[in-house]
Amino acid sequence: MPITSVTKDPTALTMTVVADFPAPVERLWDAYVDPRQLERFWGPPTYPAQFTRHDAATGGLSHYAMTGPEGDVSRGYWEWLSVETHRGFEVLDGFALASGEPNREMPSMRMAFTFEATGEGSRVTTTTYFNTAEELSQMLEMGMEEGMREAMGQMDEVLADLRTFSTELPISTQVLSDTQVRISRVIRGSVEAVWRAHHEPALLQRWLLGPDGWTMPVCEVAANVGESYRYEWEKGSDRFGFEGELLEAAAPYRSVTSERMIGLDAPGTTNELTLTPVEGGTLLSLVITYPDAQVRDTVLATGMTTGMETSYQRLESQVLTPA
Repeated sequence: MPITSVTKDPTALTMTVVADFPAPVERLWDAYVDPRQLERFWGPPTYPAQFTRHDAATGGLSHYAMTGPEGDVSRGYWEWLSVETHRGFEVLDGFALASGEPNREMPSMRMAFTFEATGEGSRVTTTTYFNTAEELSQMLEMGMEEGMREAMGQMDEVLADLRTFSTELPISTQVLSDTQVRISRVIRGSVEAVWRAHHEPALLQRWLLGPDGWTMPVCEVAANVGESYRYEWEKGSDRFGFEGELLEAAAPYRSVTSERMIGLDAPGTTNELTLTPVEGGTLLSLVITYPDAQVRDTVLATGMTTGMETSYQRLESQVLTPA
């Protein structure tokens, strides 16, 4: 078991869990900031977690749900208080309603995660700060310690799985629900550079082209929340495009837009883009919310992700690679 000690201090109102792993700090850090990896151990084996939002940046939010064997769902959130890459982060962890909003009837806790190198690999120390002795007792009675032991017992397998999360892999698609899909890829470039490439028209027109042969004659970018954008592509006599609004923005790690096809009278989507620094570059996560499962499956069947992968390859080779 990776957990080497658990210390409960009723006076300081804390519980401290120390766990050691035969992996470098950078690998251990990535397991926490990459939602694809985190959801493989954040939760006991019988209550696996799924993250629909994960902003590993100061001021960010994470939303997750743990589903039990009988279909019962426990929802939670993280409010990111501070982040120091490869050294530690702090979050406010609490229970959430189905909407993702905090459940104020349940306790919330401040959790500090500290990462450090050891002679055999790396260590993560998780200190949970409770508000009252009653909350500490309540969470222990609910099985918090046992849950953390079971959850972190899954981490060795995740850390050893270099193939699934290799920076050499193309785009991956994960169905999160009937209406949501998460598209992920590590882009070989800094977060700042990838953000600029997604928000500067001159750069977008160089790489966001899908299959070879297409051009992007219209590229109107929304610079501020509430503004509209419009993108159009052309190949010979064929032409299509998308338009929408910028709903949220927190440069350089998160933006949320609405999207609808120009000229099509049908419900659109909501696209949540998150950029996270990881070893090898920037993890791009795009959570797309569709109106229903049928639309989701119809769009995925068009080969959308194949065109996206071609664009990302072009982004790396023609925009992010130094001349």
